[in-house]
Amino acid sequence: MANRSYYATLAFMKRYWNLLRTQPLLAQLSLIQLIAYFGAWFSNVAIYTLLITLHVDASTIAFVAALHFFAGVLQAPLSGVIIDRFSPKKLMLFLTIIEISCTLMLVSIDEVSKLPLLYILVFARMAAASFQFTIEMSLLPRILSGKALQGANEIHSIIWSLSYSLGMALSGLLVYSVGVTAAFLLDACLFMIVLVLQINLHFTLKKSESTSRFRTMMGDALRYVRKERVVWHLMLLHSVVAFTAFDALVVLSAQKYYMNILAVSLGIGLVHAARAVGLAIGPLFLGEWVNVRRLEFLLFAEAFAIGLWAWAMSDFYCSLAASVLVGFMTTTLWSYTYTLLQKHTHYEYYGRVVAYNDMIFLMVGGLVSLLIGFLVKSGWALESITLVLGGAFLTAAVYYRWLRQHYELQEIGV
Repeated sequence: MANRSYYATLAFMKRYWNLLRTQPLLAQLSLIQLIAYFGAWFSNVAIYTLLITLHVDASTIAFVAALHFFAGVLQAPLSGVIIDRFSPKKLMLFLTIIEISCTLMLVSIDEVSKLPLLYILVFARMAAASFQFTIEMSLLPRILSGKALQGANEIHSIIWSLSYSLGMALSGLLVYSVGVTAAFLLDACLFMIVLVLQINLHFTLKKSESTSRFRTMMGDALRYVRKERVVWHLMLLHSVVAFTAFDALVVLSAQKYYMNILAVSLGIGLVHAARAVGLAIGPLFLGEWVNVRRLEFLLFAEAFAIGLWAWAMSDFYCSLAASVLVGFMTTTLWSYTYTLLQKHTHYEYYGRVVAYNDMIFLMVGGLVSLLIGFLVKSGWALESITLVLGGAFLTAAVYYRWLRQHYELQEIGV
């Protein structure tokens, strides 16, 4: 049995490698995404460690976590139209310069009175990062289709998930070793590398034939979503994955339970590192297994894993093990629901639908972060809050069953 799993894992890794080898543009975008997403999340532990050093309350920590998501919400409707009208490469270069500037300015935050500046910088930086993500994800269905598109989404979801969790994990170690300022400076260097790679990126796409104004294009996309109800339902289904936006919970649990064992920054980093292991290996086992019929079981499994983490949260080592299990399902849930949405979206609406989808996803992630802060302030235990988040996946499983009964979903690759 172990040998079978080993060879299956090798087969999945070979599939990803072959896809990257035969699709050079995908390989270039993947490398850029790896560094850019890693940079977007790398200094987060430094930010949270700084907030704890400044002795802010739980609601402030939750608000900063929410800003990371709400930044993408406000720009998403406009970004979709911009993507469908302008050069993706020029947009990517401009956004990377914004990320470099904001990251360098974070070095100046050293007292509570400068928190408003911190909010602005976090908001602007993550808005740019979200815009970058929308651009790159809207490119994929224009250059790939079917199983190749699913594989590309799996690769990019692994990259995003690893960057999200492993970036903060390594940042925790760096912050513990050399401090907050060094983490910000190194992060800026990562974005400079991204800028160089983007300058050397070359591709051509079919130019949009639309000459409509922004408002007309946005309205047209909304009418399309209202008409194609399955697209709207798939956007909602995908947004459920945002209930795994555990940043505030991880920070607060490290502060409450792990301070007597190790430094807070290390606690945050190690929990995210454990989750990153699950995020990375999950698609190797689940990528070929998941399909339209089995997705429901994966949603149930995620709910169970989150419940297990709630039970184990107060014990550091058990929490690490449970975090691996939580991450195991997350990447496949994200990539498969994203691919389903792309599969059921017409070509000319890719940019705008992806942007609206990201807007909903980020809005849910931001609201989850605010909910965590509100419930903590109201006296809820961290374990109870975690169970609430796990319950969202039980609800999603029931919702997905209803969706399959009312709509004929097309299988990926068919």
